[in-house]
Amino acid sequence: MDFIIAVIVGGIVGWLGSLIMKTSAQMGILANVIVGIVGSSLGFWLAGLLGLGASGAIMRWVIAVLGAVILIAILKALNIFK
Repeated sequence: MDFIIAVIVGGIVGWLGSLIMKTSAQMGILANVIVGIVGSSLGFWLAGLLGLGASGAIMRWVIAVLGAVILIAILKALNIFK
């Protein structure tokens, strides 16, 4: 059950990140899920390094989406997305 929730939340986070970075036309469902899961992990890791704690549900979503945005920016810099 946790896996299904992670895939759904990862898909939503990846989709929101792709909307912010204007790459939603180039990304499919699978890419959104992967970017959402990996990007959210990246966001929470960076937040931990900066000493920022996600104390509420809204902050957790914000950190996850920001992580996805950072990951998409890295992928755009590597010319994965144009």
